[in-house]
Amino acid sequence: MANRKHVAMLMKCVDAWNAWRAENAAIRPDLSGANLGTGLSGANLSSAKLREADLSGANLRGAKLSGADLSGADLRGANLSGAKLSMAGLNEAILFGANLNRANLSGAYLNGANLFLANLSRADLSGAHLFKAVLFEADLTGAKLNGAGLYGANLIGAKIAGADLRGALLLQTAFGNITLSEVKGLDQCTHGGPSIIDFQTLKNSGPLPIAFLRGVGLPDRVIEYLPSLLNEAIQHYSCFISYSSKDDAFAKRLHADLQNKGVRCWFAPHDMPIAAKIIDALDEAIQLRDKVLLILSEGAIASDWVEGEVTRALDEERTRKQVVLFPIRLDDAVMQTSEGWARLLRGQRNIGDFTRWKERDSYEESFQRLMRDLRVKT
Repeated sequence: MANRKHVAMLMKCVDAWNAWRAENAAIRPDLSGANLGTGLSGANLSSAKLREADLSGANLRGAKLSGADLSGADLRGANLSGAKLSMAGLNEAILFGANLNRANLSGAYLNGANLFLANLSRADLSGAHLFKAVLFEADLTGAKLNGAGLYGANLIGAKIAGADLRGALLLQTAFGNITLSEVKGLDQCTHGGPSIIDFQTLKNSGPLPIAFLRGVGLPDRVIEYLPSLLNEAIQHYSCFISYSSKDDAFAKRLHADLQNKGVRCWFAPHDMPIAAKIIDALDEAIQLRDKVLLILSEGAIASDWVEGEVTRALDEERTRKQVVLFPIRLDDAVMQTSEGWARLLRGQRNIGDFTRWKERDSYEESFQRLMRDLRVKT
């Protein structure tokens, strides 16, 4: 139940209210259930009790609402642009069509909140709790959603270009009829289980990080053939990465970077089925991919496994009558070895140079060359 004196003071004059708050910082105003009118721009309502308050259409531009309890409040059509709502309680709040442009909602509780058609462009929702929140057709352009809990959230029809989802928590999150191509950090989301993604979203978005597609629950077979299912030209050849376990750090980095660029690639540590027959699995992997990307090093040249994979790749070249094997090197071992198969490669193939891969600029230059080589020639 609202404190009538608090309600009367707030509605009389915002400046006087703010002065009173400054002098009585220990008092937590109780405005629960009150109809608070519209002229509240810049009001200091931090930590206030505003449960089920009627703030529909209110001008709360730049208001201080950090830590306020707005659970179940009616904020439909309210102007909250630039408002400070960090750690505010907005569970089950009605924010239909509200303007939250550039609002600070970091750590806010928006579980079950109705944000249908809300303007959240460039809002800070980092670490916010959005369990089962309705974000249907909301504008999240450029919003910070890093670390936000989006379990069960409805993002159907939302505008999300430029939004940052690094570390966002996804589970049964509904991605429907939206475009994800310009979303940041999709490959760094945390998946508590499968989510929902529709064909229209996949068609709108173009190549998406494989880590994200796997996280939302798409099977590898679907991911593998997704470009053809969407009637898209495959822009880069798919790859099987062959390497020595001694080069695991480089292989993982290359694998992640290729996936983030939309190159479909496979290597045993991530993708070998449990209990699969190793030789059969390698044969199938090489046959399904367009190219074998061979990482050459001192350890690779000493590896019987790598030699075997090279032999299979060369056999596949003879079958397809086209180049399959793409060698790159991490050191000078292939240029000096007396191993027959390595000498053959040295004499017949242009070997990509990643010998300075630990240096960022050098790695990036070599990686861009590799991307050009893997581009499908049309």
